[in-house]
Amino acid sequence: MTFALRWTQAARTKYDALQAAARKARATREATGRRKSSRQEGLFRQVRKTLRFLADNPRHPGLQTHPYHSLQNPFDAKGKVFEACAQQHTPGAYRVFWCYGPGEGEITVLAITPHP
Repeated sequence: MTFALRWTQAARTKYDALQAAARKARATREATGRRKSSRQEGLFRQVRKTLRFLADNPRHPGLQTHPYHSLQNPFDAKGKVFEACAQQHTPGAYRVFWCYGPGEGEITVLAITPHP
C-alpha cells in the first residue's frame, strides 16, 4: 500500500531548505567544473530517498523505523510517533519523524532534523 505524505509546516520548511542548499551547491559545482557531489547534494538525496521509502513501505528495513517517545502524535493522543533514519554512521545523522494519519492511507511528516 502506498501512503500519501502530508507535511507539517516545520518539516516542509526544512525539506525546502535542504533542497535549496542542494541546488545551490550543484550550481556552484557545475560552474567550477567539479564532478564529485557536495555534502548538501548527498544529504538531500538521502532525505528524499527516505521519504520515498516511507511512502512506499514504512516498514522498509533500510529505514530502521522505530517508535519515538519524546514527541506526541498531533492527531491521536494514544497514537505513536516514529523515527526513520535518513543517514547512519554519520555524526549528526538526519532523522525523519512521522506518524500515521490524520486520514486512512496518510503519513504526516512531523520533522526532519539531525540526530541530537
